Amino acid sequence: MFTGLVDDVGLIEHVADTPAGRELRIASRYTDLTDGESIAVNGACLTVREHGVTTEGHGWFTVAAVVTTLGRTTIDSWQAGDRVNLERAMKLGDRLGGHLVLGHVDGLGRVLDTRDAGDAWLIDVELPESMRLLMVDKGSVAVNGVSLTVNELLPTGIQLSIIEYTRRHTALGVLAPGVSVHVEADVLAKHVERLLSPWLRASGAPSIAAALQELQA
Repeated sequence: MFTGLVDDVGLIEHVADTPAGRELRIASRYTDLTDGESIAVNGACLTVREHGVTTEGHGWFTVAAVVTTLGRTTIDSWQAGDRVNLERAMKLGDRLGGHLVLGHVDGLGRVLDTRDAGDAWLIDVELPESMRLLMVDKGSVAVNGVSLTVNELLPTGIQLSIIEYTRRHTALGVLAPGVSVHVEADVLAKHVERLLSPWLRASGAPSIAAALQELQA
C-alpha cells in the first residue's frame, strides 16, 4: 500500500532481459532496504531482489518485472539513464498525505499536451475508454506513481495541474506529448464499478456509461 507521495527519484543504471521478463538495477537514496520489500517504481509495485550501498554511500537495488507486468506497463521500454519515481510501502501510523494507492497499474494513458498556465503546469492525458468513468472532477488519480487531483474531465481523458514543487521533485517534469504513463484509478471507484457489474450485465447495457444514460433518458 502506498500514498502516491514520491520520496525519491531513482536512476536506472542497468537493464537486462531474462527468460522470465526484465531485471533492473536502480540507484536511489535508500540505504536501509530489506529483501522482499515492496517499492512502487513509477507506480508499479515491484519487489526488491538485491540491494546494497556503494563505496560512496549511495543506495541501489534490483527489481524484476515478469512478462505479465511488462504487458501491462511501460517497463519494457525503460532504459539505463531513465529517471523513475520511487515510493516505499507506507507504514501503519504514517501520514496519508496523498490517497490510497495499491501500486497496481490499471492502464496506460497517453500524454496529449503539456503547457504552462501561470503557476501550474497542465498535462492532458488520454485514457482507455474503460478507465474514463472511474475518473471524477477533483478526484484522486495516480500517474506514474504520483498522487494527483483531476483538474478537469476531458472527452477522452483527464487534465492534470502540476505545481512547481511536484514538477521538480518527481520525474513528471520530463513528460511530453506522445509519452505513455502508468495510471491507477482510485480504489473506491474500482469497487463501485465492481459492485455495479452484476446490475450492468442484467440490464443488457454495453457499459456502465450507457446504462446511466438510459436511466437519465
